[in-house]
Amino acid sequence: MYLKRTNPTLYYLQRVGFYALVVVITLYLLIPFLWAVLTSFRKAGDLFLQPLAFATAPSTLGNYIDVFANPNFRLGLLYSLVTAVGAVAIALLFGSFAAYALGRFKFRGKSAVLYIVLAVSVFPQIAVLGGLYTLINSLGLYNTPSGLILAYLIFTIPFTVWVLTSFVRDLPGELEEAALVDGASPLQTLFLVLFPVMMPALVTTGLLAFINAWNEYLFALTFTSTRRTVPVVIANYSGATQFDQPWGQIMAASIVVTIPLIILVLVFQRNIVSGLTAGAVKG
Repeated sequence: MYLKRTNPTLYYLQRVGFYALVVVITLYLLIPFLWAVLTSFRKAGDLFLQPLAFATAPSTLGNYIDVFANPNFRLGLLYSLVTAVGAVAIALLFGSFAAYALGRFKFRGKSAVLYIVLAVSVFPQIAVLGGLYTLINSLGLYNTPSGLILAYLIFTIPFTVWVLTSFVRDLPGELEEAALVDGASPLQTLFLVLFPVMMPALVTTGLLAFINAWNEYLFALTFTSTRRTVPVVIANYSGATQFDQPWGQIMAASIVVTIPLIILVLVFQRNIVSGLTAGAVKG
């Protein structure tokens, strides 16, 4: 307000520049997605039109009909849902136990454990691909959802442990003290007292881990041959010949896969904001 009174020209230039930057960033982020949506509603022959003619071409639902008529895509959706939900559920369960121990109890080597967890979470997938393939194959889990769930735990558990530990560490100790005075065991304290307080962090961590597992490609490509998740199914889409790429169907399948993630983010928006900001300020 002081700048507006002393130098209104500079003030309005700053405001115009700020909103112009916001518009540019928004368009940069939304145009590719909007173009993909537009492509999913266009016929194959319309994809090579000029941009204006392409944008005004008649729409069709044929690509979506073809996508859902593909049995591999329907099975891919099922396998993606099973593996992502299974991996996230196991990661949240074990991650909560580990976060409770690392955030509340004092023991020798706790810092080393946290650094190891952080190192595992940033380790490239390709580095563990060979050893993990041998393990999954020896356990008889190749080409099964259980094998993918086991593989996904490599990046979902470290992520949940690291995020939840920082949240548990900042919870008020009076909650546990009151529960222990009332005769609650550590497990009862965790499930009945801390879990309700940790719900925003659990929702945020679970949703981010679900997005990572839902979109994962390398493990799904390596550890399955027929029971594949949707990213691999979409990548293997092919036309009538090897030179034909059904871009309309590929974009339609991509939009279908993206819609559940958008819905989850919109439904749990408040929990996500609370979970991301929780633990950021002490006191």
